[in-house]
Amino acid sequence: MTPELKERIDSIVKEDKIVVFMKGSKLMPQCGFSNNVVQILNTLGASYKTFDVLSDNEVRQGIKEYSEWPTIPQVYINGEFVGGSDILIEMYQNGELQQAVTVALAS
Repeated sequence: MTPELKERIDSIVKEDKIVVFMKGSKLMPQCGFSNNVVQILNTLGASYKTFDVLSDNEVRQGIKEYSEWPTIPQVYINGEFVGGSDILIEMYQNGELQQAVTVALAS
């Protein structure tokens, strides 16, 4: 990954307390996994920003290297990589996600 791309992704990750790299947008998710993440965050009433990786192939490939995670969507809370759809579902079910979101939005 080029230093410029890493810096660009760093900047996107830090744009909001919760950032989701996904296919599509929160209003129009373009895959089921991205939709799962949007539905969970909406259920929690979380304020979050999305980045459509379909609109930027460099970020689409770079984010996988950046996080060392091979799939999209990817969720970042307070600049830290949390996981993808399956991890978010698990965290939501056991209450960890609500706590992480509450802490992030309060900081």
